[in-house]
Amino acid sequence: MTILSARILAFWFVICFMLCAQAAIAQPTGRFKVADTSSPRDTLRSFIEAANESHELIQKTRFVDRNSREAHAIRMRLLDCIDVSELPTFARSNRASDVAAALKEILDRVELPPWDEIPDATEIQAAGGYEKLSRWRIPDTRITIQWVQEGPRKHEYLFSTGTVERAIAYYKDIRDRPYRTGGPRTSPGLYDWYASAPGSSALGAIVEQLPQSMRFGRTLGLANWKWPSVLVLLVIATATMWVFYSLQLSVSRRVTPQNRLKYGLTLLFPIAAMLVPLAFLRISEGYLTIRNTPLYVISFGSNLVAIIGAVVVIFAASTRIAESIIASPEIRTHGLSAQFIRISSTLGAILLAAMLLVTGGQYLGIPIATLLASAGIGGIAVALGAQDTLRSVFATITLMADEPFRVGDKIKFKGYEGVVEDMGLKSTDLRLQDGHLVFIPNQEIAGHGVENISRRKFIRRFTEIHIPLDVPYEKVERAIAIIREKLTGEEIADAESPPRCFFHELGPSAFSIRFIYWYSPPDMWAFQEFGERVNLEIFRAFEAESIPFAEGPTEIQGALKLNVDRGRSQHQE
Repeated sequence: MTILSARILAFWFVICFMLCAQAAIAQPTGRFKVADTSSPRDTLRSFIEAANESHELIQKTRFVDRNSREAHAIRMRLLDCIDVSELPTFARSNRASDVAAALKEILDRVELPPWDEIPDATEIQAAGGYEKLSRWRIPDTRITIQWVQEGPRKHEYLFSTGTVERAIAYYKDIRDRPYRTGGPRTSPGLYDWYASAPGSSALGAIVEQLPQSMRFGRTLGLANWKWPSVLVLLVIATATMWVFYSLQLSVSRRVTPQNRLKYGLTLLFPIAAMLVPLAFLRISEGYLTIRNTPLYVISFGSNLVAIIGAVVVIFAASTRIAESIIASPEIRTHGLSAQFIRISSTLGAILLAAMLLVTGGQYLGIPIATLLASAGIGGIAVALGAQDTLRSVFATITLMADEPFRVGDKIKFKGYEGVVEDMGLKSTDLRLQDGHLVFIPNQEIAGHGVENISRRKFIRRFTEIHIPLDVPYEKVERAIAIIREKLTGEEIADAESPPRCFFHELGPSAFSIRFIYWYSPPDMWAFQEFGERVNLEIFRAFEAESIPFAEGPTEIQGALKLNVDRGRSQHQE
């Protein structure tokens, strides 16, 4: 696989280098003749002259040299005579070229009126202006030259959009007719050469050696010699994309977000994969000179795959940006801030992808109204079918914005108490104290109160000591003093919340002394150890002072129950 991948990548590197070099050569320099479209006569004359010049150039070079500055200028003159405003953007140039070749073949087969019978600018003004002579049709044909009233070609006479739409079908209807013998010079076989000739001299020399059936024979509108070339190129392009995506997955697993430079460079693989279909289209169009319907299919498919590849790049870039930010020491990898960054980057990627799909769809010829309507219907369908998921997502966003807890915090929610292990788009993972893992929907957490135990500033202890009723007053007073003496230490020495101890009440069977203190920092096990030490010290001091405790919880619980029962009976009375 490594050797195959290297060979494929080397192949595409050479191809891309050749394309860039030829693109630089193809830039037109100097001054060239431009088409005159000021009247039907000038438009028709400019078109026929440019088509004949193109035919002469093809006959001389034996291939369609699109990288020639002269060929480029002639092609521009041809296309300047055609109204391409209603052609889809992705196929506009190629479709216009097909129409130009078909129109020239039609004009070479029909009788054209003399030049002085075709309206020029002077006759248009004499007839009352452009509005009075807004269109002119070649006699006995379906070819119309029309005055453009709006757009970037405003006030020019061009072959009408209807003519552009019907030209190829019209040529197929009359291609068996003989070429005319009078009038402007003809260019026999122009369309065949245009549809069959390759796009490079080296390839042209090879094609010249092929039999006539391979050179000029057609299958599904494409020259027979081009089909094997297209299929081989398609296999190579598919394999190349597979190699790039495989390398992305392989390298991404080995590179961590902490190494931001290498992690970011892994984005080059999906970018390269996105460019492969565009290179495939460029080779098919420029070297193999694919024409007509096969070219539209290849162009549409290549652009569509490139758009999908761009969507993959957007999501890959958003992931890398988010993980690179999360990799900073200030952000916890599994905290709510990290999750918020991930979700925000994903939502941003979805928005950019949607914009790209709408723009790309418009480029592919899909009307913007259709795209927006489809997006609206699709959005409603998704919203109805994924209501619970959307609620969970919005609940998650709310939790991340409010941040009532973080991963690692100990919380209490609806009888569950445990440590937050992870938080996803739909649920939060809570590890209970008995080791069980509970998945709580974020929607429920966002709609109810949650108690964050880890964020408490202290732990409060609230308890009572009971002394028998027959203990003298002095010993009760001494018991209170002992407890207050033992409630010392820097752990509970807080000026705002000092420890409290007081004689709570005279019970029916015991005196109740209540004491409270707030322990900080809120370490549960340290709090337990401190409480044990306080209990032992109080016990030791009570024993030294001969202060007894009440005889057990049973008597006190009975007294409490008696008080509760008395309260109920009084309430009933």
